Amino acid sequence: MKIQNVTDASFRKYGKVLEGYDFSALLKEMKHTPVPDDVVYVPSVEELEALDVAKALQNKGFGGIPIEIGYCNGHNKKLNGLEYHRSSEINVAVTDLVLLIGHQQDVEKDYTYDTSKVEAFLVPAGTAIEVYATTLHYAPCTAQEGGFRCVVVLPKGTNEELPFETAKEGENRLLAAMNKWLIAHEDAQIEGEFCGLKGENVEV
Repeated sequence: MKIQNVTDASFRKYGKVLEGYDFSALLKEMKHTPVPDDVVYVPSVEELEALDVAKALQNKGFGGIPIEIGYCNGHNKKLNGLEYHRSSEINVAVTDLVLLIGHQQDVEKDYTYDTSKVEAFLVPAGTAIEVYATTLHYAPCTAQEGGFRCVVVLPKGTNEELPFETAKEGENRLLAAMNKWLIAHEDAQIEGEFCGLKGENVEV
């Protein structure tokens, strides 16, 4: 699969590279986070949210609304699923990593999605990106020995457990957590989630 770079013009329809932040303390703090053989995602980490850059991310990145700062770390080579939010997401690559992404506009009326439309982008270590709300994405893929570490910044509460029951019809079938709509691939065997990804479980 062709791997592009987030600095390429082709990434602009999915998001943008962020400038003007000092991520040095954030990158240093992330060195203490685990890198398991699979993938771990922690939505909110107090130590990361206590850093000075958190206020800049909240005010400049999200217009002042409350945010959470967590991480997604591990080893991964496959797509497995695609999710979207009703908001942008900011990622800071602590290591080189690859994102597999697509367009929400390409999701069919029955909430299926053809994985042949997925594109791969390298996010070099130290790079921060905004991933637009209409960009389908999921866990990063490994781009170097030792796995990946990625900071994830979202509106507060995102990806937390739903505090209400939902009728499993229409788009509600995709609602997997707060502000998280997920389309899974059947090969990934993600329990209880809607398997609407059609085609290959893309591998990097």
